Amino acid sequence: MSTISDLMKANLLDVFDERDRDRRRAAIARTYAEDVVFYDPDGVLTGRAALEEKVQQLLDGAPGFVFRPGGPLHESHDMGILAWDFGPEGQPPVVTGIDVGLVRDGLLASVHTVLTSAPPPG
Repeated sequence: MSTISDLMKANLLDVFDERDRDRRRAAIARTYAEDVVFYDPDGVLTGRAALEEKVQQLLDGAPGFVFRPGGPLHESHDMGILAWDFGPEGQPPVVTGIDVGLVRDGLLASVHTVLTSAPPPG
């Protein structure tokens, strides 16, 4: 069984930062519940397949960008909180945010993404 820390790091680095589809799909299977619910400013989606599609679209729209932790990981009971940065490798982030994950039966059951900064519109 994975720890909350393991799951939150996998969410960021093994899923959202992974450009290889096969490795990302394997990480999704070991990180999230089948019925995972993902919340972000764009809306709500349910299930591993929908999450995988969301990540693929995000990465396709940002070639050369990488995710990296933006601070320490925090845990409380069945919840993990991890800040992150997203931008060109080796450059300051373009977007920053926080993921809040809730764990059920050793897997992430839900992830809430809150943007703390975003690029200007246009």
